[in-house]
Amino acid sequence: MITYNAEPLEVAVIGAGHAGIEAALAAARLGHKTAIFTLSLDLVGNMPCNPSIGGTGKGHLVYEINALGGEMGKAADKVMLQSRMLNLSKGPAVHSLRMQSDRRRYQDNMKHTLENTPNLKVIQAEVTEVRAEDGRVTGVATAFGAVYPAKTVIIATGTSLGGRIIVGEHAYDSGPDNTKAAVSLSDSLRAIGVSLRRFKTGTPARIHKDSIDFSVLEEQKGDEPPTYFSVEGEKSKGGYSCHITYTNGETHKIIRDNLHRSPLFGGMISGVGPRYCPSIEDKVVRFADKERHQIFIEPMGEHTKEMYLQGLSSSLPEEVQLQLVHSIKGLEKAEFMRTAYAIEYDCTDPTELKASLEFKNIEGLFGAGQFNGSSGYEEAAAQGLIAGINAALKLEGREPLVLSRGESYIGTLIDDLVTKGTNEPYRMMTSRSEYRLLLRQDNAEDRLIEKGRAVGLVGDIQYNRYLNDKAAIEAEIERLKGESLPKTAALDELLRSAGFPLTVGGIRKGELLKRPGITIADIYRLEGNSNPPERRIAMRVETEIRYAGYIEKQRREVEKLAGLESKRLPPDIDYSKIKGIRIEAAQKLAKLRPESIGHAARISGISPADISVLLIYLSQGGGKKE
Repeated sequence: MITYNAEPLEVAVIGAGHAGIEAALAAARLGHKTAIFTLSLDLVGNMPCNPSIGGTGKGHLVYEINALGGEMGKAADKVMLQSRMLNLSKGPAVHSLRMQSDRRRYQDNMKHTLENTPNLKVIQAEVTEVRAEDGRVTGVATAFGAVYPAKTVIIATGTSLGGRIIVGEHAYDSGPDNTKAAVSLSDSLRAIGVSLRRFKTGTPARIHKDSIDFSVLEEQKGDEPPTYFSVEGEKSKGGYSCHITYTNGETHKIIRDNLHRSPLFGGMISGVGPRYCPSIEDKVVRFADKERHQIFIEPMGEHTKEMYLQGLSSSLPEEVQLQLVHSIKGLEKAEFMRTAYAIEYDCTDPTELKASLEFKNIEGLFGAGQFNGSSGYEEAAAQGLIAGINAALKLEGREPLVLSRGESYIGTLIDDLVTKGTNEPYRMMTSRSEYRLLLRQDNAEDRLIEKGRAVGLVGDIQYNRYLNDKAAIEAEIERLKGESLPKTAALDELLRSAGFPLTVGGIRKGELLKRPGITIADIYRLEGNSNPPERRIAMRVETEIRYAGYIEKQRREVEKLAGLESKRLPPDIDYSKIKGIRIEAAQKLAKLRPESIGHAARISGISPADISVLLIYLSQGGGKKE
C-alpha cells in the first residue's frame, strides 16, 4: 500500500469509547497535540450494553473520575433518565449511585465535547498498525495509508479489536452493534511484542416499549430529589421509571432444552466471559436450584421506544431467544428490535503494564479499558483518564500519576490488573477494596481533587466550590461536637423510640449522632435548626461523626501500606541472584517486575518470607554489598 505522512502527534488515542474519550480529553486539556481515532464517528461514547452509568462499586469510580477532572460524571448528569442510590440499607461505604442514561444524548454530548476541545482532532479511520522501533512507540498507520508519527499511543479498542459476534450457529467478524471490527491491528500489536488473548461479553435483546404489558410488572421509580455525580454543570431532572419482572420454570426449561444450540456450551465461543455478569443460559446452569432470576426493563432514551432487558444477556439462536422472552410475565408479546448476542474480542495481559498503564517493554505505549482485560464503561473511563494523564506527564518529563489502593478505587482497579492480572473480564466491586470506609463516594474530592488540580485538570470553579464545601463540613462537625442538647421531652422520646436509655441531663450533639438509628435530621429537628446545611453536606457530616473511630483505624492501615509502597524496587534487579528467595518467587518477580515492596507483596504466590528477603536485600544497598 502507498502511504503518506500525516501531521505529527504527541498523543494518538485508538478508540473513542469511554476509555478513549477520557484519555484524549485529558491529554488535550493538558496542552498536548492529540488525535482520537474511531472506526465510526457514530461510535463515539457508545453504550453497546446497558444504557447506564454507575452502579455498585462503579459509582465510586465515576465520583473519582469527576474529582480528578474527568468528563463521565458531568456527561451522565446531563442525560440522566433516573437516579438511584443503591445499597442504602447498608453502611455508607457501599452506597453507590447509578444513573439510567439516555444513550443517544450521552453519545451526542461526548462527541460535542471532543469536537470543541482545543488541541484535539477527532478522526474516523481504522488504525491498522502501531509502529515501534527499539522498544519505543513511533506512531500509527491507518487503512487509508496515512502514517501519523506520535510520541505516545494509547490503545482503547474496547470490544472492536478482533471482534466476532455470535448468535446461535451464526458467527461473523464485527464490533459492537454490528459495526466494523478492527482485525488488522491485532497482528500489528503481536508483531511489536504485545501479547493478546480472547475475552467475551454479551448483551441482551432490545424490545419495543409498546409490546410490553406494564400493568403486570413491578415499577421501580428513581430517587426524589435525584443525586448527581458532580455539583457543577447542567443537570437533567430525570423522572423515568424502570420495571422488574422475573424468569420462571418455563423460561428455564426452554433454555435447558436448547443448551445444545448454545455457542457458550457448544464450543463456538473460545473467549472467557465475565463471571459477575453471566448470560441467562449460564445463570440457569450454574444456579440450577434457583426458581427465578430478576429482569430489569429499562428505557434506552427519551426519544426511542427501545427497552433494555437487563439480566437476559444471551447468545442462543434468535428463535430460542424469542421463546424464552415470551415465557416471561409482561413480555408475552414482546417485539424484538435488536437480538441479543455474544461478542469475542482481543485484549492484552495487564501484567505487561506498569501502574501508570504504560507497557513495560514498549516505551510510550499505553493501554486502557477493555483492552486491559476489564469490563464496564466506568472501569474503562477510569483507566482512560489515568492513561491520558500519564501520556501527557511523560511528554513533559514529569513523574506519572499512580494512585494507591489506600486512596482510591481507581488505584485498586489498576493495581489489581497490573499486579494480579485477570483470567476473566474484571469488574469493580466494593468488596475488592480493603479500605471501603475511607474510599466512599462522598469524599472522593477530599481524596483526589488536589491530585487533579496539581496535574492541571481541575479548574477554579470546581476547586473553589470544593474548598467552600470542605470548610462548611469541618465547621459543622466541630459545632456538633461542641454543642449540647438539653434534656427535653422531645429528646427523651427520640432516645426511647431508638431503643436507648434516657439521659440524666443533656447530651453532646455529636455523641447523640453516633447512636444507631439517630440521624442528623433528628439533631436539626431537636435544636430547631430552620436553615440546616444542604443535604449532601449534612450527610457527609453525619458519616464523618458516626464512623470516626472506624475511619481513623483504616487511616492507620493505609499509612502502613504507604510505608511498603515507598520502598521502591529497581527495575533491573536480577531476582535469581538474591540469596534466600524461592525459585518460584524469583521467577514471578522477574516476570512482573513490581515497582515497590507493597506491589510485590500483592503478587499471588509471593510469601511474607520472600518479602522479608527483599527488605533485607534493599537494606544492604540493593545487592551492591553482596
